[in-house]
Amino acid sequence: MSNFFMRGALIAFALWAVGCAQSRNADTLQAQGSDAFVRVQGNQFFVAGQPYRYVGVNMWYGAYLGSPKADIGDRTRLIKELDFLSAMGVTNIRVLGASEKSILRDAINPAINDRGNIQRDDILLGLDFLLVEMRKRNMRAVIYLNNFWEWSGGMATYLSWVKDGQIVDPSDAATPWPAFPIFTSQFYREPAAIALFHDYVKMITSRVNLISGEAYRDDPTIMAWQLANEPRPGHKSHSTPYLPSYYDWIKKTSDLIKSQAPHQLVSLGSEGTMGCLESVQCVMDSHKETGIDYMTFHLWMKNWGWYDAANPEATFETAQKTARAYIKQHVGFANTLGLPAVLEEFGLERDAGSFDPAVATTYRDDFYALVYDEIERNSAAGGPLVGSNIWAWGGFGKAQHSDYRWRAGDNQFVGDPPQEEQGLNSVYADDTSTIRLMTQHAKNLKR
Repeated sequence: MSNFFMRGALIAFALWAVGCAQSRNADTLQAQGSDAFVRVQGNQFFVAGQPYRYVGVNMWYGAYLGSPKADIGDRTRLIKELDFLSAMGVTNIRVLGASEKSILRDAINPAINDRGNIQRDDILLGLDFLLVEMRKRNMRAVIYLNNFWEWSGGMATYLSWVKDGQIVDPSDAATPWPAFPIFTSQFYREPAAIALFHDYVKMITSRVNLISGEAYRDDPTIMAWQLANEPRPGHKSHSTPYLPSYYDWIKKTSDLIKSQAPHQLVSLGSEGTMGCLESVQCVMDSHKETGIDYMTFHLWMKNWGWYDAANPEATFETAQKTARAYIKQHVGFANTLGLPAVLEEFGLERDAGSFDPAVATTYRDDFYALVYDEIERNSAAGGPLVGSNIWAWGGFGKAQHSDYRWRAGDNQFVGDPPQEEQGLNSVYADDTSTIRLMTQHAKNLKR
């Protein structure tokens, strides 16, 4: 069967399945009222007294795609993406809820926020639209509100706003690694930067959706507010102890969100030990008495040096074993903490490291199968590992340039952020073998 025919069949199936389910899902949410919110009981998620386990995706660009402005928005495509994901059984989307106008080379442009002023309200209108459409399909959103990395502006940009433009750009050869994480971690110690961030948190958690008329705090579509994407407390090579300030920032931000949106959960967005000075104690203390409702961790076999796409025969099997051990280690942390756990980022490039959508995804599929097997086994045994979000959903997007690099003004969003090749970790709608894996995993979790 050709890819073109398979893609058409999958789209047709998606539209049929959504047409059957949408009205029922909307009625269910309305009938549940306050019980429609995702709750934590012990080490599990529940909705209206029933367990909530999910297969999810990262689609950082959801609010951008939902914008009514033509330079970035494409609501027709967004609806098509949500229909397709819903038919697969995807019920959770992790999405960017904040971006900062930045001088960093690889930061997204346009951005929502400029020194505390809303520069592009249309992107927030896009988030309104996304949430309304997700609710029709009984999907839940995890919205992250900051970023340790440069691609959405993030913490380094907040620092530049209060430090007369001082910044470290990871793309600058004059400031090699680990200059960027060491600089960015100053955010936790900078009251003026944190105050600007907290002002944004208060604004968005109290926002009223201009399409539905419903306050965000009252919308059960929002499962959780997340403090940041992969917040790190410095770098293990740096002697300055940022940990006390890091823990204090977690606690104060969590308390703020809960005062603003008491029905919704709060998560940290942590990678686990690899993003926490490779320290078990750091992971545990980040979740103890800090107001965090569930544990997150991420898994990057290539980025962390476990897997080499140019030499898979020699590295893949060992990387898989290391990945399985990493999952089990963090499940153990969740058991000790008594919290649910979500593997909310994991990904791998196509065979031989290609960015071309026509190239096979053999190793990626094997990696996904390992992750899904661990989740299903743990969930079936009543364990805390109850959900996951692939990084990342590219869907019907495509790279706009032959070198697969992002350019200012590009609006064909895929799952990869601007500093990465467009197609590096993206799963497209015609990646049929991967789609089949994800769809079967969703069915297994329901059972």
